[in-house]
Amino acid sequence: MRRKTAVVLEEVGSKSCAGALGGGTGFIGTALTQLLKARGHKVTLVSRKPGPGRITWDELATSGLPRCDAAVNLAGENILNPLRRWNEAFQKEVLSSRVETTQMLARAIAKAPQSPQAWVLVTGVAYYQPSLTAEYDEDSPGGNFDFFSKLVTKWEAAARLPGDSTRQVVVRSGVVLGRGGGAIGHMLLPFRLGLGGPIGSGHQFFPWIHIRDLAGILAHALEASHVQGVLNGVAPASSTTNAEFARALGAALGRPAFIPLPSTVVQAVFGRERAVMLLEGQKVVPRRTLAAGYQYSFPELGAALKEVIA
Repeated sequence: MRRKTAVVLEEVGSKSCAGALGGGTGFIGTALTQLLKARGHKVTLVSRKPGPGRITWDELATSGLPRCDAAVNLAGENILNPLRRWNEAFQKEVLSSRVETTQMLARAIAKAPQSPQAWVLVTGVAYYQPSLTAEYDEDSPGGNFDFFSKLVTKWEAAARLPGDSTRQVVVRSGVVLGRGGGAIGHMLLPFRLGLGGPIGSGHQFFPWIHIRDLAGILAHALEASHVQGVLNGVAPASSTTNAEFARALGAALGRPAFIPLPSTVVQAVFGRERAVMLLEGQKVVPRRTLAAGYQYSFPELGAALKEVIA
């Protein structure tokens, strides 16, 4: 396959937290950039700060999209930032950091003299309604029952391009597990101390994916010309519950993991509406992802966690 150029929009960290940009790239963006470069692609980051191999958002707005073969949008304010109160102002930030950046890049793609071959957006499995019994694949309905599902609907709508000159892919990601970031970073300390355990009842499904597989799915979506539409960015082990995840993480660390985090505490820290993301879950299967030919590096939770904490 010939060498391609890709424009990757980095995740946007919290403006109120010093160092949240982490050297100018986010957790998923770093993994994807490394993978694409290892495969011989040239990557340009769109960032708030200028630098080598980057363009700024202002430059994107004024000068348009650089000539490229593909574009990926990973931008979005961290919803589960415990330092931010779940109020109207923060909700607007969460919405604008996703929808406005996506609209900006979609407009740039539509106006580009030579359209990119592929345009990939990462959203989330919050599109699907939490349930203890339902199973969701990429064709399942959703997107219309709470703030987060409606957010995903607006986010994905903002990415849609007229015509078919650019192949469009949406990856709905689960909880991302990996070293140096993602969900595990907040969990390791209490679990290492033997104070970890399930969140709330623990019965809720826990759709997860290893960072290497999320980056791999994104690269597959960019490189494989037959891939389009929605892909679920979750591991095939779709029946994992929160309690099972807690036990597996404890086992990987060689520590007990039976002290539950009460739902009242979660609601007090995150607010009742936002706490739903932790206290409830969805059984999500990557049917179209597997059908598209992606082969997982970490299909099982135990092996994924061993790699993360190694």
